[in-house]
Amino acid sequence: MNIANTTIIQFIRRHIFAFGVFFVLFSFAFGCGSFVVANGQTLEPTDSHIVDLYVDGQDTTVPTKEATVGQFIAKAGVKLNTGDIVEPSENTLINADNFRIQVYRARPVTIIDGNTVTHILTPETSPQLIVKDAGISVYPQDTLTLTTTDNFVQNEVLGEELVINRATLVNLSLYGSPLLDYRTHAQTVGDFLKENNITPEAGATVTPGLSTPITTGLQIYISKYGQTVETDTEPVAFSTSTTDDPTQMSGVINVITPGVLGSKQVVYQVELKNGQPISKTELQEVVTVQPQTQVQTIGTLIPDDSGSQTSLMSAAGISASDYYYVDYIISHESSWHPADINSSGCYGLGQACPGSKLVAVCPDWQVDPVCQLRFFNTYAIGRYGSWDAAFHQEYQYGWW
Repeated sequence: MNIANTTIIQFIRRHIFAFGVFFVLFSFAFGCGSFVVANGQTLEPTDSHIVDLYVDGQDTTVPTKEATVGQFIAKAGVKLNTGDIVEPSENTLINADNFRIQVYRARPVTIIDGNTVTHILTPETSPQLIVKDAGISVYPQDTLTLTTTDNFVQNEVLGEELVINRATLVNLSLYGSPLLDYRTHAQTVGDFLKENNITPEAGATVTPGLSTPITTGLQIYISKYGQTVETDTEPVAFSTSTTDDPTQMSGVINVITPGVLGSKQVVYQVELKNGQPISKTELQEVVTVQPQTQVQTIGTLIPDDSGSQTSLMSAAGISASDYYYVDYIISHESSWHPADINSSGCYGLGQACPGSKLVAVCPDWQVDPVCQLRFFNTYAIGRYGSWDAAFHQEYQYGWW
């Protein structure tokens, strides 16, 4: 073999590998392959991208020509179950390399919220997102604890367990300010104040005391020096629903459903001087027991044979529609005795106090019931606006 032939053979041997590699890469890139690497750079056709897939705890990097996340998931044979989440959403376009797709599998979680137990399937891993997925509202002060149980049968829990420990709602007023809502896990009033970095001024009063246990709805007041707060329980009057009964004698009341007094708690800010209360201002009242309305009827029948009362009221210019109101009041005050005087020195049919008021208008008041009725008619309308209103005053309080 001559020198020329030897040189050609060596050249071919030296470069045949490089030509082969170039041919393979060229074929892969423009034939069935999806990407090539040359000189540290990625060469790719415009419809092919690299996708990082995370599913079932594993990361996989694969090339794809699929246009959307949903198409890629289907092509990859990933089966989605109820509650699974794909991020980004399945209609998202795959338009760049290193495109990351994550599949989060739904799993059973038992949520225990006091006496309420909720079972859900969720792909979320954060306790806050789990309760949101379950439609349960929580406050920032509530604590959420997510654990995995080892004994599903004994604990009657399916999958993971999320326990919600609710903070207790209390109300706080600082130096006369309106009550504000707070939620706390503190055990006492003192612990609550420390938890919220609240230090009362020197000489200020804390009501209730610092050792008082925290309970739901507890109202805490911090008052300035020379002030304190007291809470009184007071009755709430019931209303009366009255229906006229023309079959009953005037003034006769028939109680169908007795009224029941309610109850309220009234909070007062008390001003002190030398340790003694000198005045108090209402801060708040809360009705704790609602009153129950009394339902009753009242007779409106004025008998014709009694004549005297009817004729007297007519002669005094009293409207017939007010007869039963007038009759009720006069009957209870004096039993229709014009000269009646009670132990307090009140005179006449309607017991005018002092009696001198009646005497000044009706000098012969003992024997002049018509003059008296005119006097009491003026009083009823001037004081209460009507005989109807005067009647309700007499009925409820026993005086008018």
